[in-house]
Amino acid sequence: MTEQDVLIVGAGPTGLVLALWLAAQGVKVRIIDKNTGPGPTSRAMVVHARTLELYRQLDLADAAVEAGHRNPSVNLWAKGRVRARISFSPTGGKLTPYPFVLVYPQDHHERLLEARLEALGVKVERQTELVDFEHDAAGVSARLRLPGGGSEVCAAQYLAGCDGARSPVRHGLEIDFAGGTYDQTFYVADVEASGSTANGQVHISLETGDFVALLAYAEGRGRLIGLVRETREDADALTFADVSHRAIESLRLTVDKVNWFSTYRVHHRVADRFGRGRVFLLGDAAHVHSPVGGQGMNTGIGDAINLAWKLAAVLKGQAPDRLLASYEGERIAFARQLVETTDRLFTFVTAEGSVADFLRVHVAPALAGVAYRVGGVREFLFRILSQTQLNYRGGPLSRSARGRVQGGDRLPWLGINGLDNYASLAAIAWQVHIYGEAHNDIRAWCAAKHMPLHVFPWGEQQAAAGLARDAAYLLRPDTYVAVVADRAMPEALETYFAEQGIRLSAPA
Repeated sequence: MTEQDVLIVGAGPTGLVLALWLAAQGVKVRIIDKNTGPGPTSRAMVVHARTLELYRQLDLADAAVEAGHRNPSVNLWAKGRVRARISFSPTGGKLTPYPFVLVYPQDHHERLLEARLEALGVKVERQTELVDFEHDAAGVSARLRLPGGGSEVCAAQYLAGCDGARSPVRHGLEIDFAGGTYDQTFYVADVEASGSTANGQVHISLETGDFVALLAYAEGRGRLIGLVRETREDADALTFADVSHRAIESLRLTVDKVNWFSTYRVHHRVADRFGRGRVFLLGDAAHVHSPVGGQGMNTGIGDAINLAWKLAAVLKGQAPDRLLASYEGERIAFARQLVETTDRLFTFVTAEGSVADFLRVHVAPALAGVAYRVGGVREFLFRILSQTQLNYRGGPLSRSARGRVQGGDRLPWLGINGLDNYASLAAIAWQVHIYGEAHNDIRAWCAAKHMPLHVFPWGEQQAAAGLARDAAYLLRPDTYVAVVADRAMPEALETYFAEQGIRLSAPA
């Protein structure tokens, strides 16, 4: 019998990120996967700005951006004409260091994550499968099937199910996965193409009875995502030649080679619980939804980072077990909202009939072009797509104060004149930010608690971002604001830690 702090089942992006963030905090982790290696095909394609911001904690962001392909805009086509060009840079450049959609095929992404994990001394155990498990207040006992057919019992303090939509961990917990499956069948194809739209940008083509999205990951190469309109019992046997090419041809795109083609059905489900006792569900094991907006993988990565610092704190004796309950409390609400939002968009894109076609092909593109010229609409859309809007306001770990930025919010990014207030967030640790002047009492409290204190100048950009002058922003190890102390009063921070039962430890 082997013993671990955390056993992770599933080595997709969610499981790999969880293992990375735990290992970086000194947690003894084991990660298994029943497959022989990383996925050979590019499934999830999009890495959003918020994920890249969080990747800075482990110096992953620059490597991902360099390996992926930056798309600064989306081109919306209808009836063979560009009806709207939605550019991210003018608005996103004021909000994040990553004002673009990064197209980074999942197979390459997984290899980057796995290599970084191996550099921390943790190797994914391939062809190793979870058979069953037992759990109680003392820990988890998991029976594993090893390569070659042998078996092993692994004892762990906690078990994390990152094992996909058919999750054996979720089934073992007997947790309902409420939702359903859409009637439509989608296809995906990784292609080499030529033509004016094979220019390394994102293009969406709307046609009567058809649509396709092209996500470029290099000039002349990209992923096509389209809809199989006809109800086909043999959908699994379809080839690229069998599906409609009307929307592709409207892009003036010539497909020269198909490197991979597959069909799939889209599900929309959220687990009733995100865990039980010492067992947790993350990523597709906890929620699945339509691919609209490329939110799925990014949401699973967000799950992993949210849970990782909490597990580390509890395992180190720095926080009570109840801190772990906040994982579900914070993440399940976002998953439900995401499923509802993508469900509405998916229904609009796939609706059939002459009225639906008219709205999709004629009305929607025109409205998109007009709406995007309004600054407030541009910012709202970018924040939603990039997940920089995601917050934990009203959650169990959030406290509010004056100012637009409140407990639970993502800390606004400030990046002018050489200032980068996200640089200090590379540390997976509690810290305090002050924008303006830090008085002696807050400086003394931070010094006594060994709490990193970062003081930034006050200016117009800080005010425009919604920050309050001279207030103390207590930041969680996952970089979200926990509490805002008006006039930087240390008593508010002291009270917060006492209420949460979190003990701050001196540096080793």
